[in-house]
Amino acid sequence: MKKFCIALGAALVLGTAALADPLEGTWQTEADDGAYAHVKIAPCGPAFCGTIQRTFNAGGEYKSPNLGLQIVRNMTPKGDGRYDGKVLRPSNGKIYIGKIALSGNSMKLSGCVAGGLLCSKQTWRRLK
Repeated sequence: MKKFCIALGAALVLGTAALADPLEGTWQTEADDGAYAHVKIAPCGPAFCGTIQRTFNAGGEYKSPNLGLQIVRNMTPKGDGRYDGKVLRPSNGKIYIGKIALSGNSMKLSGCVAGGLLCSKQTWRRLK
C-alpha cells in the first residue's frame, strides 16, 4: 500500500508539472509603428511574462534593439482565460496596466491608463 501511495503521489506531481498554462507559447503581435514581433510567453515566478524573440518589418526579419525585451510582465491568471498584469510598449517605453483575454489560439491584449478607462488593444495569434 505504501508503494502505491508513493507511486500515485509521484504521478500526480509529474502530471501536474507537465500541464502547461494555455497562455504559454510563442505569439505574433499586431504591427505597431510598422513592425511586429514574435513574443515568447513563459512562467516568471507565479505569473507569466513575455519576451520579444524575433522582430519583423516591411523588409522582413530584422535585428531590432527590442530583441530580448520583456513586454508582458507579471500576468496573473484570473480565471476564464483572463489575466491581469503590466504591458510595456516598446515604441514609447511606457508601461501600462495590462489585461489579456485568451480564446484558443487568439489573445486580446490591452494596455490601459486612467485606472483602465482608456485602453489600446491588439489581437495576437499563437504561432506555437
